[in-house]
Amino acid sequence: MTENKRSPKKRRYSGQTRKAPKGLAPRREAVRLLDAILSNKKPFDEIWQLSLANGELKTMIEPDRALTRLIVMTTLRHLRHIDNILATFLKNPLPKSAPGATNILRSGVAQLLFLKSPAHAVLNIATSLAALDRPNRPFKGLINGVLRNYTRADPEKLLGKNAPPGNTPEWLHNRWKHQYGREAARKIARAHQHEPALDISVKADAKKWAQTLNATLLPTGSLRLSNAGNPVKLSGFDEGEWWVQDAAAALPAQLFGDVADKNVIDLCAAPGGKTAQLVAAGAKVTAVERSPQRMKRLAQNLKRLGFDANLVTEDAGKYQPSQSPDAILLDAPCTATGTIRRNPDVPYLKTHKNITDLVKVQKRLIDHATDILKPGGTLIYCVCSLEHEEGEDQISNLLEKDKRISLQPISKSEVPGLSMAIGSRGDLRILPSFWSDFEPGMQGLDGFYIARLIKS
Repeated sequence: MTENKRSPKKRRYSGQTRKAPKGLAPRREAVRLLDAILSNKKPFDEIWQLSLANGELKTMIEPDRALTRLIVMTTLRHLRHIDNILATFLKNPLPKSAPGATNILRSGVAQLLFLKSPAHAVLNIATSLAALDRPNRPFKGLINGVLRNYTRADPEKLLGKNAPPGNTPEWLHNRWKHQYGREAARKIARAHQHEPALDISVKADAKKWAQTLNATLLPTGSLRLSNAGNPVKLSGFDEGEWWVQDAAAALPAQLFGDVADKNVIDLCAAPGGKTAQLVAAGAKVTAVERSPQRMKRLAQNLKRLGFDANLVTEDAGKYQPSQSPDAILLDAPCTATGTIRRNPDVPYLKTHKNITDLVKVQKRLIDHATDILKPGGTLIYCVCSLEHEEGEDQISNLLEKDKRISLQPISKSEVPGLSMAIGSRGDLRILPSFWSDFEPGMQGLDGFYIARLIKS
């Protein structure tokens, strides 16, 4: 049989042709995505969408897509522990010329230890994956041997031996120890190791939708679902009754209070959750977003919800409204280290330089927002970052240099269940480790910094 006539379900392994093992396709795509993230520094969301549009995910059935995502997220969420375990079986790290081989091993341990997959299936598929791609073939025997040796070891002892702090890259963990203290940094790292629940914001009647979706109504008004599956399949999604939004991300728009009939600008607005909140509250909203692709997504989200807003595709730092707005919401571009629960690729994409560069961008946006804001108007500044330079320090610098601006303290009644997040001056610092006393699968929320400012 010639190569071009061979069944697509068969592959060549070490000179032989045999049927591909069941479940190989999603695991191969998981390894490819891990290569792109960890070697090429590509964000997970970006490469996932590309694969959905034109790659392997496009032709996969939904359960295989879900498995691909689960393997990638689990591997990233526990990467330092996995690498620590592999180091006990490898005399030397595998060469950088074969990142696929390393990620086959990583994903194999993730499946064995955290997903409790059958050992024979994991070993069989891992060996087959190594045989598929030329750079990985020389390591086929080593991959099989390492994973086989792992199955004979005590995983609890391996996990505890020389364990790194939490599961966070050292540079980031050290920052959190300095900013929040050793114990708080440990709790943050622990929170990042758990798959987060699904939070949603509803247009109206949260109690009714909590009952319909079998969801928990959180103290702040969001709904939370555990093991919800694909949100687009839930009741009310197609009808535009609600949208996905972390409970912490829902707070900034709420802190304006009554915005009915007020002119509000949502700077850096995509994907549109906060815009939707403001429209639902009766505001006249202008949503500004510089990326055409992200603006397209925002427009699609608003259309599904049946909401209207003035959409402006422009650099938020240059946008000049025809009249000064009553309020501005600035959810500034940031390192997103507060979203690691949902985006475990973030620690492996960011560096110290990213923080320095983004601080400059944030400063430019804050200065512009305060200039175009109406006197007596309110500015909500927020970032989904845990880094003080992007939050507390930005506002301290602003208050010191611009005497038109004052901080309006946030009260306990405005953030029920999060009084511990209120700082001494009335700004809000939310940590992912908060709400740790909720039942399993329902703990935590994204890390956020929020400040409410008034222009005199």
